[in-house]
Amino acid sequence: MTIAFVLVSWRPDVPAGMERAVIAHAAGLQDIQAGAVIVTADPAAPSIYHNVPIERLRSLDVRFPCDDATLRAAIDASAATIGEELGRLFRQRQVHSVVYVDALWGLGRIMPTYPGIRNVLAAHVVGHDADLQAALSRNPDAVIAPSATVLNEAAARGYDSSGWSVVPNTLLTLPGPQSPDDRYQLWATGPIRVLARLGPEKGIAELLDSITGFDRPIEVALSDAPFEVAAGSQEQVHLRCRALAAETPGVALRHGLAWHEVSTWLGGASVVIVPSHAETFGLVALEAMAAGTPVVAYDVGNLPSLIGDGGVVVPYQPRPENLWRAAQHLLADPVGYAAASRAAYYRSRDYWPALVANQLLKVVS
Repeated sequence: MTIAFVLVSWRPDVPAGMERAVIAHAAGLQDIQAGAVIVTADPAAPSIYHNVPIERLRSLDVRFPCDDATLRAAIDASAATIGEELGRLFRQRQVHSVVYVDALWGLGRIMPTYPGIRNVLAAHVVGHDADLQAALSRNPDAVIAPSATVLNEAAARGYDSSGWSVVPNTLLTLPGPQSPDDRYQLWATGPIRVLARLGPEKGIAELLDSITGFDRPIEVALSDAPFEVAAGSQEQVHLRCRALAAETPGVALRHGLAWHEVSTWLGGASVVIVPSHAETFGLVALEAMAAGTPVVAYDVGNLPSLIGDGGVVVPYQPRPENLWRAAQHLLADPVGYAAASRAAYYRSRDYWPALVANQLLKVVS
């Protein structure tokens, strides 16, 4: 049995939840002896990654980074040839089920049908009505989402999500064990770290603009993605963040991380702050928690359910100074910090690859 994941922007090290979730799902399926293949339109993608084969979709003519409107027009203009190419790929790979990862970026809006192949729409976000309505009109065999947050948001927008299934995101790599002494040292002197892509909804610029005094380093890793809200929007956020970091002593701004570096980097933090204004899952939070690093975040989307007692969740107003204050309070309480670190790790075990791969397999088979 082979499951195909279609996501036109997929390539290694893209700083985005959908791309990381796709390879983690695919690798998890391989680990439980179920086949997987990823289909992407990004020419920078390799032919194999983490032992998962990657197929290039050549009939979609777009350049990255790409905005939603440009991609939508390109998909609609080439829908027939895209369908023919996908059909050939699926026959060659003996695909049993296809997960169209997003109504737009995963080609769900055109979702071709082929005899004997199940179609699954993955709704990581509700997205534009123009795309989701088109995808649902194709009558997929199943709709999956990474959290109940997406189901609730869809219902609030007027969609019947009662039959959708929750299949959470999972981890690409599991961090090695961390000793209590190492974690104690990180509590005492470790840096506060932030990892995000350059989207305005990630709240990075506002966070940097409200830093209060810390006697430890603050390290921020930022990357651009092959998609953006509007042309040039990522560069605008980057320029503002660079200016704010340059004005603030103790703050180091660095380019984002390769996927294999994320777990170790987040595990080497005293606290990880996730300043997002919206999160339908929260992969950065999960990756930090799996390494025993407590997370501080707003109470938006899936983050309260995910983090629980594995960190501190503050009310969303948004007031980024409250995130800094919560981190300070956590670091001032060694007993509470140790409890949060333990809780973070044990909560993350619910999202380990083999467990999630079996959940996914039940839905798509």
